[in-house]
Amino acid sequence: MSIFEKLESEVRSYSRGWPVVFDRAQGSWMHTEDGKAYLDFFAGAGALNYGHNNPVLKQALLDYIARDGVTHALDMFTVAKRDFLETFDQTILQPRALDYKVIFPGPGGANAVEAALKLARKVTGRESVINFTNAFHGMTLGALSVTGNSMKRGGAGVPLVHATPMPYDRYFDGAYPDFLYFERLLQDSGSGLNEPAAVIVETVQGEGGINAARIDWLRSLADLCKRHDILLIVDDVQMGCGRTGPFFSFEEAGITPDIVCLSKSISGYGIPMALTLIRPDLDVWEPGEHNGTFRGISPGFVTATEALRTYWSDDELEKSVKAKGERIGGAFEEIAQRYPDANLVAKGRGLARGLEFASGELAGKVCAEAFERGLLMETSGPDGEVMKLLPALTTSDAEFAQGLEIISGSIDAVLTS
Repeated sequence: MSIFEKLESEVRSYSRGWPVVFDRAQGSWMHTEDGKAYLDFFAGAGALNYGHNNPVLKQALLDYIARDGVTHALDMFTVAKRDFLETFDQTILQPRALDYKVIFPGPGGANAVEAALKLARKVTGRESVINFTNAFHGMTLGALSVTGNSMKRGGAGVPLVHATPMPYDRYFDGAYPDFLYFERLLQDSGSGLNEPAAVIVETVQGEGGINAARIDWLRSLADLCKRHDILLIVDDVQMGCGRTGPFFSFEEAGITPDIVCLSKSISGYGIPMALTLIRPDLDVWEPGEHNGTFRGISPGFVTATEALRTYWSDDELEKSVKAKGERIGGAFEEIAQRYPDANLVAKGRGLARGLEFASGELAGKVCAEAFERGLLMETSGPDGEVMKLLPALTTSDAEFAQGLEIISGSIDAVLTS
C-alpha cells in the first residue's frame, strides 16, 4: 500500500478504517487482492442499493457499451436519456401522482443540492435558507453552508453565509412544541430572521447520526412552509431510491416537496449521476444557467433505467426493505437491553439503521472489531458516536443473519473488555 501513502492526499478517510486493498466485489461482498471476503454493510455510503456489480444492471451496461452507445453527451438528446426519462416518469412519478421536471445538475449529490439552492433563490429573490442541526448536504460551498458538522464546515476556509440552522426533530428531546422557535421567528418582525427562500431537510439524517424525523414532524414542516410561502427542499440523496422502503423517503409522510435532490443510488450501479426534481412552475432557468460537463453520463442512464424496471415495477422491494429494517431494529433493541448501563440507543428507518453509543471512541472500536471479523460498517453523528448500517437493499436474509452475528459479537468484545 506504499503507493497510496506516497501519493494520495491525507484527506482520504474510509481507507484508514479499512486498511486493505480491495479488488473484486459482487452483491453484498467485497474481496481483497489476497482473497479475503468482507460482508459490506456500508454499500458505498448508500450508493449501491442493489449491491456491487448487480448482474442484471451489469448486463444492460455491457450490452450498451458493446454496441458503442454514447458514453458522454453533455445535455444532448440521447436514446439512453430518453429511455431513462420515460421509465422514471412511468415507473416512479406517475404512480405517485408527482409532477416534476428533471434537472441533470452534474454527477454528485452536492451538485443536486447546489442546483436546488440556486433555483430557490432565483425563484423567490431571497437569499436565506433554513437548514437543520446535524444536517449534511455536501462538501461544496453552498451545500456546506446548510451542513451542520463543524469539522466539515471548517474545511471551507471562507465564511459560510445565507443559511440559518433550526432544531431538527427531537433536538430538545420533546421539551418544546415542534417549530415553536422557528415559527415565532418567522412571525416576529423583530426576530432578525431574514425571510427564507427555502427550507432544506433530510427525512433521516445519515451523516448526522441516523436521526429519523417523525412522520408528524415532517407533515408539520411541510405545512409551515406552505403557510409562509417557503419552498421545501427534501435532500433524498442518501435516503432515496428505496433506502427507507418507498422509493422516496418522504412518501410515508404524504407530503410533496417543491424540490427533491437525488443521487447516490439513482444510477443503480455506483455510476455518478444526480437529479434535481422541481415543480414545473419553478423551472425559470435560462438555457445554460446551471450546467456541468458530466451531467449526461449515458451508462448511468442505462443502469438507472434497468434498476427502475427491475426493482420498482411493483412494491416487493419496498416490503422487503421494511421487513429487513425491522429485523435489524429489533436486533439492535435486544443488544441495547442486554447492556442497560451502556445507554445504547437503536435508531433509524428502513435499511438506514444505527446504534448510538456513549462516545465516538466506543462506536469506532466496535466498527474496528467488526472489520477484523469480516464486516464493513462506519460511524456517523457529530462525534462519530453512532454505529451506522447502510447495507444493500438486496442483501439476503442469510447475509443479514451473518452480519448481525458479527455485530453482536463485536459489541460484546468491546463492552466487556
